[in-house]
Amino acid sequence: TMALCLKQVFNKDKTFRPRKKFEPGTQRFELYKKAQASLKSGLDLKAVVQLPPGESINDWIAVHVVDFFNRINLIYGTMSEYCTEKSCPIMSGGLKYEYRWQDDSKYKKPTKLSAPQYMCMLMDWIEMLINNEAIFPTRIGVPFPKQFQQVCTKILTRLFRVFVHVYIHHFDSIINMGAEAHVNTCYKHFYYFIREFSLVDHRELEPLVRMPQGWGG
Repeated sequence: TMALCLKQVFNKDKTFRPRKKFEPGTQRFELYKKAQASLKSGLDLKAVVQLPPGESINDWIAVHVVDFFNRINLIYGTMSEYCTEKSCPIMSGGLKYEYRWQDDSKYKKPTKLSAPQYMCMLMDWIEMLINNEAIFPTRIGVPFPKQFQQVCTKILTRLFRVFVHVYIHHFDSIINMGAEAHVNTCYKHFYYFIREFSLVDHRELEPLVRMPQGWGG
């Protein structure tokens, strides 16, 4: 099974990606450990997302964007066999919402893609951004660019669409795989984070507004 896992990681057709790692000894690594410890302690997720006293907002956002990318990438990867050109010819969230792809390089205009194509383009695009030192600087003393939070808003808005698609079109698969609690926790954490820092326009959240949000709102 290890060989199979490795094959999936390195097979570009699968949306598994090698995880983006935080370098030990860096401020970002310490923040990541702090965030993970809070999560594991079972603290209220609304409290977990709050900026720790004395920490930089951009560092905190950077850590979460990378972590959510890793986690959502894995969630989609584990169920990508159920999301095919045939089952999902359009990247959508139900009948009312359709997402088109635009990236200013290959697709200069919003373009209709199948869900698996969209996901592949999305994960490649995010990976390129978070590995770009000019946008996500990792060296101490190197400032974040002025447009950093705008870039993060775009990344998080598109990652939210992965939840929309997965919940609306593949919820049965999530339940069959026994992954419902895991996906729900990741979604809640993501939702509270973007709300805490107003990082995603509320109109983008509409497709999942009917989610069982006894915990949300």
